[in-house]
This record gives sequence, structure tokens and C-alpha cells, in this order.
Amino acid sequence: MKSGFVSIVGRPNVGKSTLVNRLVGQKVAIVNAKPQTTRNRILAIANSPTAQMVFFDTPGIHKHERKMNRMMVDAAIRSLRRVDLALLLVDMTKRYGEGDEFVLSKVRKAGLPVVLGINKIDCVPKPEILPLIDLYQKKHDFLEIVPISAITGDNVDRLQEVLEVHLPEGEPLYPEETLTDLPERFFVSEMIREKILTFTRDEVPYSTAVVVEEWQDTDALIRIEASILVERDSQRGILVGRGGRMLKKIGVAARMDIEEFLGMKVYLGLFVKVRAEWRENKRLLGEMGLDPS
Repeated sequence: MKSGFVSIVGRPNVGKSTLVNRLVGQKVAIVNAKPQTTRNRILAIANSPTAQMVFFDTPGIHKHERKMNRMMVDAAIRSLRRVDLALLLVDMTKRYGEGDEFVLSKVRKAGLPVVLGINKIDCVPKPEILPLIDLYQKKHDFLEIVPISAITGDNVDRLQEVLEVHLPEGEPLYPEETLTDLPERFFVSEMIREKILTFTRDEVPYSTAVVVEEWQDTDALIRIEASILVERDSQRGILVGRGGRMLKKIGVAARMDIEEFLGMKVYLGLFVKVRAEWRENKRLLGEMGLDPS
């Protein structure tokens, strides 16, 4: 039996969350085409007859200015201190640049064994894959390099086999029925934020946060009240929309996902509040699960 921790790291929008969902066979992380979708370190567990792999889905590593972004990147880098193996995920469709070198420098500094996953191979002709493999072979001594498509599942089973081979022997670290260590409130707030990412554009998705304020269980339904934080009145106007249409659209779509997730009827109340510079507020960031240290 093999068991151990694997941290999945990489630049924003390389497909880390899509891959985690594929590996565990269930949606545990929200997914969107916009970069920096993942803000928290998410633990997700994949069980097989021969192994238990505990994955850390991490925020994309990028150069940052705001306190929130610093915390996101710090969470990703800290995850490398507590795992047996790192999986560096890169995007086949992007040219190697300074951002990739920055991420690779952080992985090198951690001193961990590293598997390289080259994602999005479904988006390019196969002959283009070999030059990128050759490039990365010269950059670092990876245990193995595995081209994959997280979205189609192509070669993900091979990646899973490779990761299992390089994990230590040991008994399962969590009960088999455990999928994650995060509470239901976290996933509810993320489902709401996913709809904001889907239905809004420009700076609005990055200037919003969701805080679950109230949660009441009854026999008939679960009553949830959540606040959407924005930084400016203009952003509040966009989120509410003419006659409240945008907020209703976000709420209806989020409620459907939440009901499926919780297996119960849900009343979802959404309120938009202006909190100037909330991305610099340590208390609020701590409430959202970002380590303010």
C-alpha cells in the first residue's frame, strides 16, 4: 500500500483544479477560464486499491502586489514543505517565460522530488510536445515527465500511476470515505464565487469575495445568507444589475449547484456589500481561509 501527500503547483490557469477534480473523480475545486480562480489551498483525497494520494490544489504562483495575492502565493509555496512529492503542472499552449522560471525556482528551492505534468496536449499538434519535454529536461532533473489533458482525461491514468510509484509505502492517512478536510461553508462560498466568475468580467471577479454569514438547518431546507464583498460602488452596481437581474442570475445558478452538493433544498440569500480595500484586510482574509501570517 502506498500513501502520501502531493502538492500540485504551477502558474495561474494551467489547469490544476481541473486535474484535481479529475484525479479524485469528483468536483472539489471550482474551475474557470479566468486566471487566479483558486485562492485557497484545497486538500483532496484520491483512493485506489493500492494507494491513497492526498493532493493539495494550490493557488497559481505569480508575482504579486496585494496582500491577498501574497497570501495565495505563500499558501502554494508552504504546501511544498509538508508533502512527499511535488507535481509541477505547466501549460502546453504557453511559451516558456519568466513566470515559468519563477515557479521552477520555488520548486527547486523546496528540494522535493518533482514530477512534471505537461497539460492541455489536446490543444496542440502532437509534434509540438517533444520540444517542450526536451526544454524541461534541461531545466531540472524531474522524476518523470508526463504529457496529459486534464479536461479530456487523456493520459491522466498514466500520471496517477507515476505519482503512486514515487510515494512512500504506508497505510491510508484518512478514512476511505473522506474527500477533503474543508467544511461545507467553504464549498458553498466557492460555488457562489464560481458563478460570479462565470457571469461577470473585467476587474469585477477579482474584486469580489464571498462570506457565508448565516447557516440554518431545518427539516425542510437549509437557509444560507451570504455576503458578496466588493471594493467600489460601481462594482456593486454591476453585480446587482438592472432591477437586481445579475444578482438573481448568480443566486439561481449557485443555488442549483449548492442543492446538488448538499442533497437538500436550499434558500440562498445574497447581499452585496462595499468594503474598500478588502484585499488588504487581514481579518477578512483570515475569515476566507487565507492564512494572514
